[in-house]
Amino acid sequence: MRVLPSDRLISGNGEGEPLPESHVELPPVIRRTEFVAFALAGLLLIAIVAVLYVGKAFFLPVVMAFVTGTMLSPAATFLERSKVPRSLGAVLIVVAVTAVVAFVVALIASPVMAWSTRLPELGAQLRDKLHVFDRPLALWREMQAMLGGSEGLPSIHMPKVEWVQPTLEFLSPTFTEFLLFFVTLILFIASWRDLRRAMIMTFSDRDARLRTLRILNEIEVHLGNYLLTVTLINVGVGVATGLICALTGMPNPAGLGALAATLNFIPIIGPVAMFAVLVVVGLIAFPTIGGGLMAALAFGGLTFLEGHFITPTIIGRRLALNALAVLLALAFWTWLWGPMGAFLSSPLLIVALILKDHLLPENSPQLPQA
Repeated sequence: MRVLPSDRLISGNGEGEPLPESHVELPPVIRRTEFVAFALAGLLLIAIVAVLYVGKAFFLPVVMAFVTGTMLSPAATFLERSKVPRSLGAVLIVVAVTAVVAFVVALIASPVMAWSTRLPELGAQLRDKLHVFDRPLALWREMQAMLGGSEGLPSIHMPKVEWVQPTLEFLSPTFTEFLLFFVTLILFIASWRDLRRAMIMTFSDRDARLRTLRILNEIEVHLGNYLLTVTLINVGVGVATGLICALTGMPNPAGLGALAATLNFIPIIGPVAMFAVLVVVGLIAFPTIGGGLMAALAFGGLTFLEGHFITPTIIGRRLALNALAVLLALAFWTWLWGPMGAFLSSPLLIVALILKDHLLPENSPQLPQA
């Protein structure tokens, strides 16, 4: 049996023929036009982020008012159906929300003001409680010295009082930002129906109008449900935290419960910050470390149940958000706009997901099975 050479191919009639050389160029994976489009989109995104960062004093209260107004617009619609003019209903809603926020701030501010006048004394008490860790730290230094490591862990020093004023300045917006937020919020709620109609009628195509109407309706419904359900959950967390603090003998359980409910609006960061607050307050208020950690540990168990069972059961199906997406959105908006950006991270993520579902085509090509 004759073996054909490697450069010959068996044709249909059985005769060997030379294999022709192929000079056909394969198309590139990414064409030049697509690369230019990606680059321009990246530059546009960087420019938008830079503008939002530089213009924080204007964009933050306006975006905050738009998001909050969209959440509260169902309440204004309900009042309008009850024969209350929409402009009057907008004012009543904003006044009611402001009164609730002022009440919560008063509960939180009262103990903070009282404790701020005793910061040196409270710092000394906390430092005395932490002396129990001196021996483990000394043993750690000795082990590192025996192994030829560095000098070891430094001694525990209490933070200085100078951090209080910069922190308050960072957390508190200016009066102009407050005024811009409230005026924009009232006008947005009062004119939301006209704004909806104007945005829908901007498009001349009937399909585009219907798509815009569906997007606006879905954003309004989802943000309204998010505000209602998250507020109810956080109020429950605040009440439960207040009861825990009262049962464990913590000082000012009402203020700590209000603080827990407020911080729980900020995903991930809020519960961690509240746990740290309970640890510090407990260590100062109780003579032993075990007694001081009781409320913090109970709060940790409460937030574990709330985050893994209660909240997913209530809003998991309607407002399911990917944990990684929530974390990245939280990190980005907190870096961009601070604490208020952290509050806006989840609502803005919900809006982005709704826009993606309606604007991106659903008949995307399927990947091959692995």
